Amino acid sequence: MDFDYQVAPALILLIGILVIWLSLRRIRSLRTAIARKSRRILKKISLSIVVFCTFVIVVSTSYNAIGRLWFHARHPASGQTYLVDGRKMYMECTGSGSPTIVLDAGLGNDSTIWANVQPALAKTTRVCAYDRAGFGLSQARPAPRDADRIAAELHGLLIQANVARPIVLMGHSIAGIYMRDYAARYPQDLAGLVFVDGSTPLQMDNPAFKAAGASGLPPWYVPMLFRAAFIVGVPRLMGRCSSHASGSNGQAAQIQAEDFCEMHANSSLSEARSMEQSGLETVHSGPYGDLPILVFSHDPDKSMSTENAAQKKVELVWSQMQEDIKKLSTRSRRIIAHDSGHYIQTERTDLIDKEVSLFIEQIRGTAPLPANYGSTTTE
Repeated sequence: MDFDYQVAPALILLIGILVIWLSLRRIRSLRTAIARKSRRILKKISLSIVVFCTFVIVVSTSYNAIGRLWFHARHPASGQTYLVDGRKMYMECTGSGSPTIVLDAGLGNDSTIWANVQPALAKTTRVCAYDRAGFGLSQARPAPRDADRIAAELHGLLIQANVARPIVLMGHSIAGIYMRDYAARYPQDLAGLVFVDGSTPLQMDNPAFKAAGASGLPPWYVPMLFRAAFIVGVPRLMGRCSSHASGSNGQAAQIQAEDFCEMHANSSLSEARSMEQSGLETVHSGPYGDLPILVFSHDPDKSMSTENAAQKKVELVWSQMQEDIKKLSTRSRRIIAHDSGHYIQTERTDLIDKEVSLFIEQIRGTAPLPANYGSTTTE
């Protein structure tokens, strides 16, 4: 059972009702209390504030929990769960053909972040999106959550799900590090790699990231406050959990909006804490010979408009790190997604659909190989 969105709301409801009942009872008892009138009034005001705040928290939490259950009842998961080392892992596969594309989400997201691109890519080949441990419908695992463990769990999942190999592994953000680990450990499993604004090993050690405050973890209480805000339903009250997009991508947008409103706090923090170890495990991985590699990067011009000099430096360093990914293979290309931020799979779905489909055809030998290996273009 999900603690944050099922157990915690039930506890908040029960405790809230108890607090309200005791407070109202105390307010009534003040009528006959022997005390100064001003003191009785002050206590009544204080208790009334407690009742009001508790009522707001209870209603907001209940609304969030009911809204989440209602959404998932209307959008049931269509994939399957598999036992990997005694714990459930979720994967949804659609389409047919080979090689299969396996989609791995960035930190804090689950497989639903690919809801825009998976249906289109499934027209070309089989596509499987999975949830890492502790995200979506996959059971959490104890720390540490480093690249070696995550790559091994994905390998076990592919075996349990009978996913034919070799595959094309496609990952966003932090998954770029996990992909490198997988490539080093299971090279025979891969027909290609697709990095979607992928992170690189030990990137947080770069002086530019440190200067911008991008390195290090926040104090322990910050994730706890964020977690509490998500449980109480603050994002839903702000309208972050719904999308009013229409058309063929309307349902995908709604699924992604709901995903952004479910914070996987413990698992995200575990992976973030293990990022240094993951970097040490993968910093010397590669090159991978002539393994086909496609690199998508966000548009630096979209972020370079900031007046923050430290952030501009980060953008320049990030761009160079994206260039360095090309060195992993003699058959690599980089594409800068024009006018896109970090979430290219949601902001430039058209580009992902077009280029990855072509990438698959080139691997199959049914489309001409690129004449511009090693290049960087903007589309």
